[in-house]
Amino acid sequence: MTGNGEGLVGIDLVVVGAAIISDGRLLSAQRAEPPHMAGGWELPGGKVDPGESDEDALVRECHEELAVKVRLGRRIGGDWRLSERAVLRVWTARIIEGEPRALEHLALRWLSPDELYDVDWLPGDRPVIDTLAEQHLLAE
Repeated sequence: MTGNGEGLVGIDLVVVGAAIISDGRLLSAQRAEPPHMAGGWELPGGKVDPGESDEDALVRECHEELAVKVRLGRRIGGDWRLSERAVLRVWTARIIEGEPRALEHLALRWLSPDELYDVDWLPGDRPVIDTLAEQHLLAE
């Protein structure tokens, strides 16, 4: 399903994330804000705007946050609960244009499979990282 959680009872917010993979490494991004999340690490992405598909939102967010164009791959899992009223939807992605720059984050870091847990992942992203590791998705 795409869109703003249409058809999902009680869901007010859909957040999309990109598991950007290159040479067997995953791109992680360190949050700058809001204060309670600053310093935590996440997959790049953001909120789906009204009338926007999940996929279009993710491509837009990667361009806004990282100054790159991405091609989305397969979806990882289903709806990952962030809160009672918000879900995270994640796709694998490849950069097709540009080099990632931290335009809205404190830092970016490429992580090998052995380094996936070297950063302090935000709670909402941690189950996705666990799935990436368990399913060896960085090798794709």
